[in-house]
Amino acid sequence: MMLIVAGAAVVLLSLIAVQIRRLRRDATMVRLLETFAPAVAAVQQDPKQLLTWYPLAKVSRKAFPEAFAQLDAAAGGVFPFTREQLVAAHARWTSEWLAWERAHDAEYALKAAQVQDEIDRSPGQPSPLLRTRLAAVDQQKLERYQQRYEEYIKTAKALAAFAE
Repeated sequence: MMLIVAGAAVVLLSLIAVQIRRLRRDATMVRLLETFAPAVAAVQQDPKQLLTWYPLAKVSRKAFPEAFAQLDAAAGGVFPFTREQLVAAHARWTSEWLAWERAHDAEYALKAAQVQDEIDRSPGQPSPLLRTRLAAVDQQKLERYQQRYEEYIKTAKALAAFAE
């Protein structure tokens, strides 16, 4: 009789342990979903967000391989960022850069034209102030471009590396 009770207790404890493991696994998956759902939305709004979220996802995948395997299966691809999403983020970043570059050129062409118009309308020799203003517009254009280009290249390289 004692053996039957002990055997039943072992079986019951084993079932409880299995249930606890299942609950922990499910809780881990829920926490991962809660963590990365905002990341997916953030990356759709701003591809540069991948610079933060993608490395975190890689570390999380290493820390919780079983949970991510199940999430991958449920998502039908690599969770939370598929290769297609990474490629799309890189393409969007490049597209946004090109749009910024055109707008930047137009903005500074207008500023330079305004100063040049003042120079052309001034009688006699243009004042040193006007020539200095025109040079300052060109310098400001170059500085803003270089600053933004550095950010573009750094981010574009990182995004391209993520998609490899």
